[in-house]
Amino acid sequence: MSGGLAAVAGRDPGLQPERTRLAWRRTTLSGTVSVVLAARTALHGGAAPGRVAVTALVGVLWLGFLLLAQRRIATLAAPGAGPGAMSPRHATAAVLCTVALAVCGAALVV
Repeated sequence: MSGGLAAVAGRDPGLQPERTRLAWRRTTLSGTVSVVLAARTALHGGAAPGRVAVTALVGVLWLGFLLLAQRRIATLAAPGAGPGAMSPRHATAAVLCTVALAVCGAALVV
């Protein structure tokens, strides 16, 4: 049993922030692909004003999420003591951007 405790105590605490940073990068990349596909869908077969408006909203939401993600990535990469928890305000903003992107994407498909 003590061998397991020694393994936990000896782990490298720098790996978890690195994995989290990479997860934020993957999420922003998938969001970028979603925005490009939304623009392609909206502009395919003519640019209807409603579809263009939803695509513009998707772009703004993506930029908001990108800013939140870059801030978190910078916090995770900062030297010093480990990064703290994400503030509730930023976490809520990230969730709202993600949900709004999903709703806008569904609106473009339908």
